[in-house]
Amino acid sequence: MRNPRLFLALVAACACSATAAEAYKIAVIPKGTTHEFWKSIHAGARKAEAEFKAAGVDVQVIWKGPIKEDDREQQIQVVETFVSQRVNGIVLAPLDKRGLVAPVEAAVRGKIPVVVIDSGLESKAPSAYIATDNREGGRIAARQLGQMLGAKGNVIMLRLQVGSASTEAREEGFLEVMKKDFPNIKLLSTDQYAGATRETAKAVSENLLTRYGRQVNGIFCVNESGTAGMLLALRAAGLAKGRVKFVGFDSGETLNAALLAGDIQGLVVQNPMKMGYLGVKTMVAALQGKKVDPVTDTGVGFVTKENFNSPEMADIVKPPLSKYLK
Repeated sequence: MRNPRLFLALVAACACSATAAEAYKIAVIPKGTTHEFWKSIHAGARKAEAEFKAAGVDVQVIWKGPIKEDDREQQIQVVETFVSQRVNGIVLAPLDKRGLVAPVEAAVRGKIPVVVIDSGLESKAPSAYIATDNREGGRIAARQLGQMLGAKGNVIMLRLQVGSASTEAREEGFLEVMKKDFPNIKLLSTDQYAGATRETAKAVSENLLTRYGRQVNGIFCVNESGTAGMLLALRAAGLAKGRVKFVGFDSGETLNAALLAGDIQGLVVQNPMKMGYLGVKTMVAALQGKKVDPVTDTGVGFVTKENFNSPEMADIVKPPLSKYLK
C-alpha cells in the first residue's frame, strides 16, 4: 500500500518549472500500451517533440503507461512516479474518470500541470482537455448502423468497462440516437462489457452470439479491442461478411483489413496521432505561460470500404507510425 503522507511530501517538493537552459520533461501516460490506438498517440507525441527540437526548444517526451487498459492501480502509480521524478508536465489519458482524480489534483497542487487527452476526468484541475467528441461518435455509429439495417431489426451494443469516460460517452450517444430515430430497431443487449483485451472481448462476444446469433441483425462495439474480439467471434460463428451488419470504433491493421474484406461494414474513427501531438504542444504552451484552449475537439469520422483510400482518411487509417516510433 502506498504511503499517502510520503506522496504528498513528494508533491510538495515538486514545485518546479523548466528554465530556458533545461529540457521540458513531459510525461505522456496512455491508458495502455498494447493497442494500435496508443501507438498512434505515442507517434503524435514524438512528432511534436521533434518539431520543438527542430525549432530549438528542448522538449523530452517520456512515454510510459500500463500494459492493459484495465490496470487503474498501475496507471495511478505511473502518475505518482513521474511526480516524484519532478517532470515539468503530464499528458494523461485517464483510465478512470474518478479513480485518477486524486493523483492528478495532487500533481497540480505540486505545480506540475496536467493536460488530459482521449478520455475525460471529473476534475477542473487539468489545464486542458483534448479528445474526440465521443458522444457524437456514438451517434454516428447509430445513424450508420440504423441506415444499413433499413431502420428495422435487432441490435447488440457491446460496452468496454465501467469508469471509462470516452467509451461511456460513445455508448450514451449510440443509445440516444437508436431510441430516438430508430423505434423499430430492438436493442437485444446493451449491458455486457468486453473488458480490456481482445481475448476477453472474444469470450463475451461468443456468449452473446450463442444467445442471440439467430436474432441479431446489427452490432456496435465501442473500442478497438472490443471490435477485434467481436470480429473473431463473428467469423467463428459464420456471421461475418455482412450476414450481421457490424460497426466498430477505431482503426488499425486488423480492423482495416477486416473492413476491406467485408467483415466489418464501417468504423467510427478518431485521430489519435493528432491527440498525442496536440497534447504535447498544449503542455509546452502552458509551461511557457501561454493561454491554451480549455477544450479541443480532434474530430471524428466514419470510414467504409468505399472511402478508405480517400485523402481525408489517409492520416487516420494509415498514420505514419514508423516515421516517429523508431
